[in-house]
Amino acid sequence: MNTNTFAPVRIGIAGLGRLGRRHAENLMSRVPGAALVAAADPVAANRDWAQTLGVANVYEDLPALLAHPELEAVWLVTPTTLHADQMITVLEAGKHVFCEKPLALEVADCERVIAVARQRPAQVAMVGFMRRLDPGNVEAKRLLDAGELGEPFHIHLDSHDPVDPNGYFVRYAPTSGGLFLDCAIHDADLLRWLLDAVEPVRVSAAGSRRMYPDLAACDDIDTGVVTIEFDTGVIGTISVSRTSHRGYEAALQVHGTRGAVRAGYSLSPLPVVCEGGDARHTAGLPDFYARFDVAFLRETEAFVTAVRNGTPSPLTLENACEATRLAVAMRDALQQHATLTLRPRTSNRTSEAAENK
Repeated sequence: MNTNTFAPVRIGIAGLGRLGRRHAENLMSRVPGAALVAAADPVAANRDWAQTLGVANVYEDLPALLAHPELEAVWLVTPTTLHADQMITVLEAGKHVFCEKPLALEVADCERVIAVARQRPAQVAMVGFMRRLDPGNVEAKRLLDAGELGEPFHIHLDSHDPVDPNGYFVRYAPTSGGLFLDCAIHDADLLRWLLDAVEPVRVSAAGSRRMYPDLAACDDIDTGVVTIEFDTGVIGTISVSRTSHRGYEAALQVHGTRGAVRAGYSLSPLPVVCEGGDARHTAGLPDFYARFDVAFLRETEAFVTAVRNGTPSPLTLENACEATRLAVAMRDALQQHATLTLRPRTSNRTSEAAENK
């Protein structure tokens, strides 16, 4: 823990791709209490970008970054397949660590990280499920927790990436874990958060790849639909795709016995609606940066606050593990063309529900 609460937390970032650069910009100039003192990336152009941003110390790999003097925390925005092993490496080096989601693509790898982190309770370990910190989602949960919606019976989530003419998703798919583990895992986490970690008991899924047939090479899909039944009787449904013609959308609906709430729909870069020719036109959001800029910022602030105050991570490894467990069930249900019945977990739901508050 940083004993001087007024000193900035000295952070190094590993991974400076498209998302890593956004995190680096936040750490560099938008979060009081954070000092981005070093960066690492194997790609020379990304290291050059970091120096242009003003990062004084730039390295080629994680071991070199970890050797940087007086480094307190590491921010991992690296390929998903590296997350678990790199989290363990950083924790064993005695550093606090933030890792982009998912924690891992298999539950056993998540559990390996958790076992190491539990031996180091003074170190903050956090996973980037920033949608929990989105203002609209936070208000939806407040209404639900306050009883203003009554008893929930159906929660629906939409996660849609815009059509990608450059084929980024196809190139990224072999290491992403697939549509459910890469994208719908956010929705899995939101469902568990909204419902205070109740148990999912059955999962079914369907999918197609009409827009990007080349995804067949890695058995991925570009459009998926999931149904999840929880032990309280709540039904969760997820619609997820890489094929949106209206721009980026990440939204939710909560339906209860007394009312309903919708968050995240019909958002636009500008509050403008154009009318003409018997039609109305609005611009869609270009990407998830535009949708979740505030959430990414709050996530970074929450990590820095936890490190400076010695408080637990608000986005825990345990919840990240359960999101992976549910996303893996989605993947397996799709591959098996079956409705899967899930085994009850052995973890303590009461303590986990308290974390989700």
